[in-house]
Amino acid sequence: MMVIAPPSSLSLSSCKCRPSYSLPTLSKFLFTKPKPFTIVAMSEDPVLEWILTEGKATQITKSSSVGGGCINLATRYDTDVGVEPALLIWNVGIGVNSTYLLQQLSIGPSMFEGEALGLRLMYETNKIRVPKPYKVGSLPRGGSYIIMEFVEFGAARSGQPALGRKLAEMHKAGKSEKGFGFGVDNTIGSTPQINTWTSDWIEFYAKHRLGYQLKLARDQFGDSLIYEKGQKLAKNLAPLFEDIVIEPCLLHGDLWSGNVTYDKNGEPVILDPACYYGHNEAEFGMS
Repeated sequence: MMVIAPPSSLSLSSCKCRPSYSLPTLSKFLFTKPKPFTIVAMSEDPVLEWILTEGKATQITKSSSVGGGCINLATRYDTDVGVEPALLIWNVGIGVNSTYLLQQLSIGPSMFEGEALGLRLMYETNKIRVPKPYKVGSLPRGGSYIIMEFVEFGAARSGQPALGRKLAEMHKAGKSEKGFGFGVDNTIGSTPQINTWTSDWIEFYAKHRLGYQLKLARDQFGDSLIYEKGQKLAKNLAPLFEDIVIEPCLLHGDLWSGNVTYDKNGEPVILDPACYYGHNEAEFGMS
């Protein structure tokens, strides 16, 4: 299954596409250093090209819109490929058809590159359900896309206690030896998120989280008062972290209610990340 959307004319906001996904049972993956995502070569129809090559299908048997969000739209594509070893991870629990998800955005693929890397790293911890990403690319007529697993939503059965436990397990499994930050800058919604590697959490948080947002407020809205007060706060964060051992953990980074759902078995699923390595408690500041 995939999801496609025409370029959006909507203004910047804090959310990305939130379609219905359908994710199979995950197999165990070792947490390894990620390989860079390769941008799909542009063709007349790169999505169809992917379906018929790496997707190993011969035809699309069904396509349907599955909604979207405030930036993207999403379309589901089912194909004629049955379950086979190369596609087992993609198809377990889905049935006889390969199902993929594709999202398109009216900007270049950089947003989806960051999202795909975050999804992959969270997925590879094997601690919480996350749609597995496959491809990121540009569309011939403008816009970009990401292809990932489709996750079918269901009613919550395990509830928030299970979500909390699985997030904690992901935080413990996803460690960084480079400090606080991420391998690429990414976006939170469509707002840029700076992830320059920093050895100290307080410095990272003051400069690349509070400081960057304060600068946006000043530059875009002329709010120098909040900027000055925020800078004063940023320079006095140390007492808030006294006697605390802070280890850089893999964070979802945008964990608000719209990015948390449950699969058809009632297990928690997290979507649309803005990943980075940070203090684990920063995860819950968003929620």
